[in-house]
Amino acid sequence: MKQFLKILWDYSFGKHSILAKLGFGESIKKEFYRKWIHLSSLWLVIYIYFVPTTVAFYSFVVLFILDFILEYGNYKKWNWVRATYSRLFYKAFRSKEMNKNKFEMTGSLYLLAAAALCSLLFVKEITIVALSVMIVSDACAALFGKVYGMRKLCGKKTVEGTFAFLVSALTIMLLLNFIFPVTYKSIIACFLATFAELYNRDLKIDDNLSVPLVIGFILTML
Repeated sequence: MKQFLKILWDYSFGKHSILAKLGFGESIKKEFYRKWIHLSSLWLVIYIYFVPTTVAFYSFVVLFILDFILEYGNYKKWNWVRATYSRLFYKAFRSKEMNKNKFEMTGSLYLLAAAALCSLLFVKEITIVALSVMIVSDACAALFGKVYGMRKLCGKKTVEGTFAFLVSALTIMLLLNFIFPVTYKSIIACFLATFAELYNRDLKIDDNLSVPLVIGFILTML
């Protein structure tokens, strides 16, 4: 298994990958890998679409608890966790997430928390839209910012990455028009979600949680 994962990484994001042949550096290749993992979270949206809301909510609560145990075990360096969980995902972690002095939740926990809260607070259609925008637009912002970002806007966030977030958010809204019709509320939600992603450090709320909640509340209350 370890050899298989090494080969998979090498041809997907390593020295034999398309990214390497295009001349991308190691940091960009690692960011692509991280966001590939992030985009795989779209299974949450598919799951919500096909199952009753109550089932989805309790499923996400259970997954949150299990993931919390794994992440805490990774922090405490439990051998059985390090032998499985960390080996599978260590390339997706930033160094601060692998070697930290205090326990902090990673993006996956915030994502599961967002899925559970959205399923509890909003109707299914809004939950699907909110989570889809967060998953896709966050990846677009990170990748465009990493590859094309030239002008700093807030901290490490760039104008190019922020614009990519907004454009992709509006695009997702249009693509999901058959689930939740696009109105002026959708546009407002996209702009406010962009600000939530841009200023997540100032707000001290992880954007995996703040973005879908902002979208959900705007689409529900306006």
